[in-house]
Amino acid sequence: MPKDREVRMPGGLVEQHSIDVIPDDKRHGRPSGLFFLWFAANLQISAVVTGSLAVVFGLDALWSLVALLSGNLLGGAVMALHAAQGPRLGLPQMISSRAQLGVRGAVVPLVFSIVMYIGFFASGSVLAGQAVGHLAHTGEATGIVVFALATAVTAAIGYRLIHRVGKVAAVVGAAAFLYLGAEMARTAPLGSILGEHHFSAPLFLLAMSLSASWQLGFGPYVADSSRYLPRDVSPRAVFSATMGGSVLGAQWSMGFGALAAAWHGGREGDEVGGIVGMGGSATLTLLLYFAIAFGKLTVNVLNTYGGFMSIVTGVSGFRRIGPVGPRARSLYVGGIMLAGTALALFGRGHFLESFSTFLLCLLTFLTPWSAINLVDFYLLSEKRYDVEALADPHGRYGAWNVRALTTYAVGILVQLPFMSNELYTGPLVARLGGADVSWIVGLVLPALMYWLLADRGRGAAPGESDGALESGGPVPAGIRRR
Repeated sequence: MPKDREVRMPGGLVEQHSIDVIPDDKRHGRPSGLFFLWFAANLQISAVVTGSLAVVFGLDALWSLVALLSGNLLGGAVMALHAAQGPRLGLPQMISSRAQLGVRGAVVPLVFSIVMYIGFFASGSVLAGQAVGHLAHTGEATGIVVFALATAVTAAIGYRLIHRVGKVAAVVGAAAFLYLGAEMARTAPLGSILGEHHFSAPLFLLAMSLSASWQLGFGPYVADSSRYLPRDVSPRAVFSATMGGSVLGAQWSMGFGALAAAWHGGREGDEVGGIVGMGGSATLTLLLYFAIAFGKLTVNVLNTYGGFMSIVTGVSGFRRIGPVGPRARSLYVGGIMLAGTALALFGRGHFLESFSTFLLCLLTFLTPWSAINLVDFYLLSEKRYDVEALADPHGRYGAWNVRALTTYAVGILVQLPFMSNELYTGPLVARLGGADVSWIVGLVLPALMYWLLADRGRGAAPGESDGALESGGPVPAGIRRR
C-alpha cells in the first residue's frame, strides 16, 4: 500500500481526542496536507513584519533576503524533524518531552511553550484586529475581540476544521501575496533597492536569528498537526511537506516585508494599513484586509490548539485526568482566548519593538528543548517510546530527570553571553562584532551535553501490550523505547 495514501476520517467534524494516542482506525490524511497547513500558517502578516525588521534594524534588502532564507532553512529543518514524530507516536508534541525530562519535569518547557502560545495569540490578534477593524469599520479593539472569538470557535471544533481552514487560507494567502508582489514589481524600483547592498555580519546574523526563531517557535506544536496521519507514512514525506510549506510561506512573506520596508521604510503603529495601502482601489483594499485577517486565523488557531494541548499535558503530569472531550476543550480554549485577548488589548501599542524582542527572547527557551528532544528521539531512543510509561511518574521515565533538566537549564544559561536584544546584551556580543549567535549555541551545546549525559539504560523496555494514556485512548502496539 502506498505510504502517501489518503485515509478518510470517520466521524463528524468535532474532534473527540486530545492528548491521548490516536488509534489506528482514527488515522487519516496524507503528508501533503501538512504542506498547505504550514504554508498558510507562514504566509501571513506577522511574517511580513518579521521580515521588515531585518531592514528596520539596518541590513540592506539583498542581504536581508539571504539572511532570512538561511534562518528559515536551518530553523525549518529542525522544526520539521519534530513533525515526523507525530505519525510515529500518535501524540501531541510536548508529551514526548516526558521521555527526556520526566513525566513531571516536562512541565518546565511546557510553561515556556504556554507563554509562547499566548504571546503569539496576542501578537497575531493585534495585526488581525487591525485588518478586521479596517474591514468592518469597528476600530482595532473591536476587531481584536471579533478575531479572537473566531479563533476560539475554530480551535474548539478541532483538528479536522483546522486543516480545512488551512487549505482555504493557503489559496487566499497565495492570491493576495501574488497580487501584492505584482504591484510591488510594477511600482517599486526593485533594481535600485536590490542594487544598494553592503554586508554586515552582525546584522546578517540578527536577521538570520529572526527567521530561525520564527521556525523554531513552531517546534513545540508541529506534531499536533501530524499525529492523525497513518503510522506507516513516510517520515521523509512528513518532513518534506512540513518544511517545504513552512519555509516557502515564511520566506515569501518575510521577503516581501523586507522589500517593502526597504522601499517605504519601517512603519510602526498600523502595520496592516502600510501593506494594504499598496492595494490600490477600495474594493481591492477590502479584499486584502479580508485576506490578512483570514491568513492570521490559521496560525492563531494553531497557537490556541497547541496551548490547549500543553496545558492538559502539564496538568495530567501531576494528577490523573479523564478524557478531555469537546466541552472540556472549549473551556481550555476559552481561557487561552481570554488571556491572549487581554494581552493584545493591553500591549497593542509599539507593536514592532515588542514583537521582535518577544521572538528573540522566546528562542532562548525553545532551542535547548528542541535539541534534547531530537537527540533523544532520533539518536538515543531510535524513535521508540514506552507510551504507557509517559503517563506514569513512577515508571521508567520517572517524575523528574535531573540530568536532562540540568542540560536544559545549562542550555539556557550558555546562550546569555551571546544574546543581544532590547532587554539584554551579553558580554561576548561585542567581541563578535555585535552578532547574536545565541540560538546556535543553544542548539549545539545542549545536544552534545545530553548525548553525553543521558542514561541510556534507564529502565528495561516492557513487553508488548495494549494500554491507555491519560485520556483513555488505546496505545498502539510496537511503539516502545528500547
